[in-house]
Amino acid sequence: MKHITSSLLSLAFLTRVLLNASAADLVFSGPQPGEKTTPLKLIELTGPAEGKERDPITENGGAATTLVFVHTIERSLVPLLRVIDEYGFERKDRLKTEIVFLFADRLEGEQRVKAAARSLRLQSRVGLSLDGLEGPGNYGLNKDCMMTIIAARDNKVTANFALVQPGIVDAPKVIEVLARLCDDPNPPTAEQLSERQMGRAGGRERAGRMQRDETALERGRTEPVDFSKLDLNSEAGLREAVRALIAEVRGLRAEVNELRGRSAPPGKENTITKPKEEFPGAVPTDPKLNSLLRQFIRPTNDDPTVDKLLAEIKSHIKDNPELTRQAADGWTRILHFGDHYGTAYARKVGREFLESLNQSEAGKPKSE
Repeated sequence: MKHITSSLLSLAFLTRVLLNASAADLVFSGPQPGEKTTPLKLIELTGPAEGKERDPITENGGAATTLVFVHTIERSLVPLLRVIDEYGFERKDRLKTEIVFLFADRLEGEQRVKAAARSLRLQSRVGLSLDGLEGPGNYGLNKDCMMTIIAARDNKVTANFALVQPGIVDAPKVIEVLARLCDDPNPPTAEQLSERQMGRAGGRERAGRMQRDETALERGRTEPVDFSKLDLNSEAGLREAVRALIAEVRGLRAEVNELRGRSAPPGKENTITKPKEEFPGAVPTDPKLNSLLRQFIRPTNDDPTVDKLLAEIKSHIKDNPELTRQAADGWTRILHFGDHYGTAYARKVGREFLESLNQSEAGKPKSE
């Protein structure tokens, strides 16, 4: 348990250092403190109201409410989402917690969100926005933020968290805000909430199962396609069916790989699905190098911007062995997480640059 928590905190620290915007790069998403929360439309995907359309703002009638808008399903946001969900569950008598996922395609969204809610054992009300990937137009959500958390009472926003890369490191401030929102004088810590959520799952191997659930979730495990909901006599319906089947096949492949990894003899596990608890590399301690790396892995960069930032990094670390080592460690850590960070082009030139750094440290000339 402590080892898993340590690994999560390491990942949270990395993402906080590299990706959170500086004071000069403030990110805004959703209504700000003092503004009104307005009606929004979603379809409920869990619980007794599953499949029904509802408006949580009108339904909650001004009660203390947490709105958690989730723009993507990714492992890095899971610890924070679980903590918020657990806090909302424990304070459900005085706090309404609404988790709202945003997807461009409704059919894919319904399938993946149901799988997410089941895998993560979410206890709050979970829905899918009927306004697509952008979410409700009058909310002004920023799709560059993986998660936007809005705290409101009397239909007025009291706090807003626009999180580009949410992690467990954000939990203390979020819990503090939610405690004030629902007049909770003695809120639990994020670690206590995480332990309670894991304990609620039950079983001796619950931590391992939950980590496997996160892996399956990240790979997009889906439920079987329900063709009764599709119009197979129209071109649009056929396109939806094809997209849904592709998503299902991907999910089934992930499950097969996972099962192969679990059933393999000791020492022969599938390395793709075997849980990893240690992360290679290290977070650079040089402030300027940290800032440049954070800018380099922004997913909105175009290729010329990537080239410009890489040139600045090379100029900054030139002839400095310590900065060269930090750059190599930083890139090793970033590239370990695959396509979660940066653009495809950034990852390509980043790998090439890391190779040149490693060869330079080893005293070898760069190979062609």
